[in-house]
Amino acid sequence: MQLTDPGDLDRIIEMAWEDRTPFEAIETLYGLRQNDVIALMRRELKPRSFKVWRERTNGRKTKHKALRSASVGRSHCKSQYKVKSSNGKANRR
Repeated sequence: MQLTDPGDLDRIIEMAWEDRTPFEAIETLYGLRQNDVIALMRRELKPRSFKVWRERTNGRKTKHKALRSASVGRSHCKSQYKVKSSNGKANRR
């Protein structure tokens, strides 16, 4: 996988950690399937962080579009808006 923008890797990791962002959204935006995201997370995270992430996402219905309830209409929380700082990185409000 070739990331053209330096912020892509950070954004993919952030999306993978988000409970309401399905793997299908990451595939649509970045062309990475679920197995690719798992491999990326294994490579980029510390071993303990990867284990925590896998336990958190394994079996979580909101991480898989086909398993989601119809009431989950958004891929992120309404209050989750990101503001870009002057250095180009996303900051949380």
